Amino acid sequence: MSAKLVIYNKSKKFELKVKKVNSITKYIGLMFKTIESPPLLFEFSYNSRPAIHSFFVFFPFIALWLDDKNNVLEYNLVKPFSPLVRPTQDCKNLLELPLNKENRRLIGLLVGKGKI
Repeated sequence: MSAKLVIYNKSKKFELKVKKVNSITKYIGLMFKTIESPPLLFEFSYNSRPAIHSFFVFFPFIALWLDDKNNVLEYNLVKPFSPLVRPTQDCKNLLELPLNKENRRLIGLLVGKGKI
């Protein structure tokens, strides 16, 4: 299901078209997808520190951990076949953002140039 997501990072506001994952696709995420896949939004029913991996993801992506108001809590560059990536604090949402041409400008604005 496609949706618009507004992300807040410090004093910046970004609008992004994302695909919300359901209870079945949340276990698959970006596995076996292409780099041109849309960003995936994972919504959790409670605050937690969800662990992810990138087995069978053949391209790098940015994992953005968000609070309940979609403020960026932290982010991480996830390389292909990483066994475990986990935030250091509780979050409410997770956004997996593929490093493709369409998303590079947004990623540069979110995390700053040269930081990924």
